[in-house]
Amino acid sequence: MSDAEYFNKLAQAVIAGEPEEAEELARGALSQGLDALECINKGLTVGMERVGELFATGEYFLPDLIIGGDAMKAALSILEPALLEDQQREVLGRVVLGTVEGDLHEIGKTLVGTMLTANGFEVMDIGIDQPASEFVAAVQETKAVLVGASALLTTTMLQQKKVVEELRSAGLGDQVKVMVGGAPVTQAWADEIGADGYAEDAIAAVGVAKKLLGVE
Repeated sequence: MSDAEYFNKLAQAVIAGEPEEAEELARGALSQGLDALECINKGLTVGMERVGELFATGEYFLPDLIIGGDAMKAALSILEPALLEDQQREVLGRVVLGTVEGDLHEIGKTLVGTMLTANGFEVMDIGIDQPASEFVAAVQETKAVLVGASALLTTTMLQQKKVVEELRSAGLGDQVKVMVGGAPVTQAWADEIGADGYAEDAIAAVGVAKKLLGVE
């Protein structure tokens, strides 16, 4: 099977919501010497983007979105360790990543974490539905220099502002930069709440993180 065929089949496994197939394809791709990061960028990400499009047009429903995410995570469980093995460079910075309180969306955040890890960052993913206090506690525990706060709902965007405010109230404003993202989030919103950066997707998040930390 060619590289392009592997990428296409990985994307299709995500679109069809087939975790076992996605995991098997990921193993096969690595055994054939394919690059783990390319499998993510050209396979899994393409598949999840298509799932998102189908959901937006009403052709897919929430269960389809969930099983697509499950398929992606199954493949990532195989590909992420390979990414770490491939890394021969020093850690660029510690990152605390989470979805804000009241928001249960995980897929976008997970992709951001994967891309940051692949590019040399050490990521602590605190999960979904996390209050601002948990972001603060995680930064204090890990001495992180960057926080990524995700919100996929207009009703939870205000929690991103709370994350920024509580980090500063805790005296961490000079230590840590805050990057925000999510479907309804914009650069204008990031500016309004005093966040240091905004990323529109997982690939952009890598560039923003490097810029904020001065490691471009």
